[in-house]
Amino acid sequence: MCAALIAFMFAAEHPSRSSQPLRTGTGLHVSGRNIVEANGNNFVMRGVSHPYAWHKDQKQSFADIKRLGANSLRVVLTNDVGAGEVSEIIARCKEHRLICVLEYHDTTGHGEKDDAVALDAAAAYWTGLKSVLAGQEDFVVVNLGNEPYGNTDTAGWAGATSGAVRKLRDAGLRHLIMVDAPNWGQDWEGVMRGNASSVLDSDPRRNIVFSVHMYGVYGTASKVAEYYDAFQSAGLPLVVGEFGWKHTDGEVDEDTIMAEAQSRGIGYLAWSWSGNSGGVEYLDLATGFDPGRLTSWGRQVFDSVNGIRATSKEATVFGDRRAAG
Repeated sequence: MCAALIAFMFAAEHPSRSSQPLRTGTGLHVSGRNIVEANGNNFVMRGVSHPYAWHKDQKQSFADIKRLGANSLRVVLTNDVGAGEVSEIIARCKEHRLICVLEYHDTTGHGEKDDAVALDAAAAYWTGLKSVLAGQEDFVVVNLGNEPYGNTDTAGWAGATSGAVRKLRDAGLRHLIMVDAPNWGQDWEGVMRGNASSVLDSDPRRNIVFSVHMYGVYGTASKVAEYYDAFQSAGLPLVVGEFGWKHTDGEVDEDTIMAEAQSRGIGYLAWSWSGNSGGVEYLDLATGFDPGRLTSWGRQVFDSVNGIRATSKEATVFGDRRAAG
């Protein structure tokens, strides 16, 4: 059998990832390593997390964070944030021309934290919001569950994540879904890294972006680059869904996180706007929710050479005046 025929038969039996059609539909979706808008324009997240669920009175934060240059806002939700509030949050994000990353927080540290719920409960929360999420695919990313495993039984992450994603799809949700890594988001065991391809392929829409949280595990440039390299080599979409400048597990190489994210077209969402407590107040970007009182961490995130002001580009969907509707 000639070499050309052998090559043709192999290609037919083993199509490359890039040759497989992406079943994405309207709105934000992944294409290879990139997040793209419905019009095909690349969208790179540059934003922060806002702890809405614990500080519901701080609604001015949406406007303040936008004025500082962000193009995205990750909004913390808990089980008691209902459909009416979520609808208002989405409207407020759109009013301020921010892509709205809605994050369900009650999964945090499942398996180690007694009151944390499983990803099945997260899926139930999201499907219960179908009426307010439907039609918002251009503007909303669903962050399935924050840090859904601690450091216990992390081998279950892939199956639980795929199962929860399937429940959202079966309910008719077409949004870009952001999934967090285990190991309190830091994936130091490489469970998400090793299973990302199979999780993406298990989604009938193949519309998932993977989120790593970078704290003390990523204290050196080599650790940051190694993780980025793995997803880049695999052609898989990645964002840094949280990061800080230090944490309880050590110093963080935030300079490399931001610089390498910028050079590789990877989104990042810094933790967090304001209101931290319990000894981690050093992660506040603004003191007392005041944009005029940025901390040194806040100045780095917003004003450094690879910071938000210098690198953020607003989603093109907001160029259409219908976006406000």
